[in-house]
Amino acid sequence: MIWLTWRQFRAQFMVAAAVLAAATAFLLMSGLDLRDKYHDLTSGCPGGGCADGNQLIDTYAFPYWTGTTLVIVVPALIGAFWGAPLIARELETGTHRLIWNQGIGRGRWLAVKLLLVGVTAVIVTGLLSLLVTWFSAPLDHLDHDRFTPVLFAARGIVPLGYAAFAVALGTCLGLFLRRTVAAMALTLAAFAAVQMLVPLAVRPHLEQPVHSVIALDADALRSTRMLGFTGAHGPSATFVAGIDKPGAWMLSNSSPVQDSSGRTLTLGTQPCANNSHDVPSEECLAQANLHVAIDYQPADRYWPFQWIETAIYLALAAALAALTTWGLHRRLG
Repeated sequence: MIWLTWRQFRAQFMVAAAVLAAATAFLLMSGLDLRDKYHDLTSGCPGGGCADGNQLIDTYAFPYWTGTTLVIVVPALIGAFWGAPLIARELETGTHRLIWNQGIGRGRWLAVKLLLVGVTAVIVTGLLSLLVTWFSAPLDHLDHDRFTPVLFAARGIVPLGYAAFAVALGTCLGLFLRRTVAAMALTLAAFAAVQMLVPLAVRPHLEQPVHSVIALDADALRSTRMLGFTGAHGPSATFVAGIDKPGAWMLSNSSPVQDSSGRTLTLGTQPCANNSHDVPSEECLAQANLHVAIDYQPADRYWPFQWIETAIYLALAAALAALTTWGLHRRLG
């Protein structure tokens, strides 16, 4: 069975090995050069908060985003080109009748093929994720944005869960659709839908967000991401501020500014009012006893979120594998 699986999937395995080898060579050379420049940058500016940090990010934007995109795309392609044909191709060609009459039970046949293909997919994706995570570490440190959906999905251990889920999804769809091309297309669509749904509807609720009230003193005002008016035009426009915490996942882009009584301020009720629609000076606002309430996931929850989401995808993969096993016996019984 192992030899048969290798014979059937050797082209896919060799393509994956070639892509992994090319990515390793490219990112390894770029990563070593990046680390030299990052060391030069931070040696004169401890903490990485240098003025030309953005220039370093721009210089390595191509390998940075190419590697990130590759980690996101590879599990989807594996699910479509490895998982979907695993059963569908046998059903289309009718070879399943021959295979299952050679002393190999359906359960054993599926277990060996699914395990071999799934483990290989996880290894390939894991190595690629490890490589991209290593390459991107200096830039991620400068950017402080690891919780964004794209970067979170391309770092750490979650791509391993994505790969296992994609293979199980493709295999299950191949069984029930019985058409390879249709199963491949639906696998890509379903995987993309799940990848968009989880960051929006699941990930924010994995742990209870931290609620904090931030006083808009001089230091807070200097570090605000944005400060201005939004909503309706005129005196009722809401006064909002965008607060950042390094490495944290901010669950709102901006928050209404409130005074000491808890009243939300507007253009018409703002302190330090002037004759224009410009934001008042920071010096004046710092003396007005203002604050904003924010909700966020702290930076130290990054790895717990990685482990939890990986476990969710592995559980989904196990459930799909069980459904496939059931369908293989019942639907084709």
